[in-house]
Amino acid sequence: MDLHTLKVFQTVARLGSISHAARELQYAQSNITMKIQQLEMELQTTLFYRHNRGTALTAKGTMLLTYTEKIFDLIEETKNVMNDDQTPKGPLIIGSMETTAAVRLPALFSKYLKDYPDVDLTLKTGSTEQNIQAVLQYEIDGAFVAGPINHPDLIQEEVFEEELVLITDIAHPPISSIKDIQTRTLLVFHTGCSYRGNFEQWFYQEKMIPNKIMEFGTVDGIIGCVSAGLGISMLPSSVIAKHIQEGTLRQHSMPNHNRKVKTMFIYRKEKYLPTSLLKFIDMLSK
Repeated sequence: MDLHTLKVFQTVARLGSISHAARELQYAQSNITMKIQQLEMELQTTLFYRHNRGTALTAKGTMLLTYTEKIFDLIEETKNVMNDDQTPKGPLIIGSMETTAAVRLPALFSKYLKDYPDVDLTLKTGSTEQNIQAVLQYEIDGAFVAGPINHPDLIQEEVFEEELVLITDIAHPPISSIKDIQTRTLLVFHTGCSYRGNFEQWFYQEKMIPNKIMEFGTVDGIIGCVSAGLGISMLPSSVIAKHIQEGTLRQHSMPNHNRKVKTMFIYRKEKYLPTSLLKFIDMLSK
């Protein structure tokens, strides 16, 4: 069993097709088939089920894929360690919730890039759930998420505490209980957003069902539609403070048990972290 064979196996597993793997690796399909057969003979087990649409991993194949990915991750980590001269440089991909990116990160990123101009910093926004999976899958280096997060492979650092508030158009009457909004449309981010989960949980705790839910991909979209009177939303007060001052939105307090939410920075629990990420984490702690 060599690295080349494992790469062939990993590609077939990822694409679910020997022909697709052959095309991507630029090998003859017969060579891919032979490599898989040799690997199955060496390990004395069946790694794939063959069917009309391609291939599917067996239980043993799934197990081998987990180890294969660890092997290649370790090789990549070894290369990074050998090439790291402790100078922050190269790519650094940070994930974030849309709201945190809009309000909290511009000043932080500006200072970081001023101190470490050789770092190629990239921001990717998504829900808390999406960001957690992206960190675990090595797609991003770290992420700002709503917490706390309990996962054995992740380290979390608390960086902000946000106060959630209800927002409506300025003509909306005061809100004293959930009954005042049970017929309104909820304007929320896509499933996986912690703020949306908090909002919906409030309804469920009161044994109510939202009248209608509209999903948005950006905070600007939500704020604009709330201001136009299309519905109500729940967002951190830091995000809508400017709009409250300008008089384009009205803010309403939440019940105490729903009000506070912590923003955490998460990253993988590993022995080696690139210097660019270590400096970023250090800046957060200060």
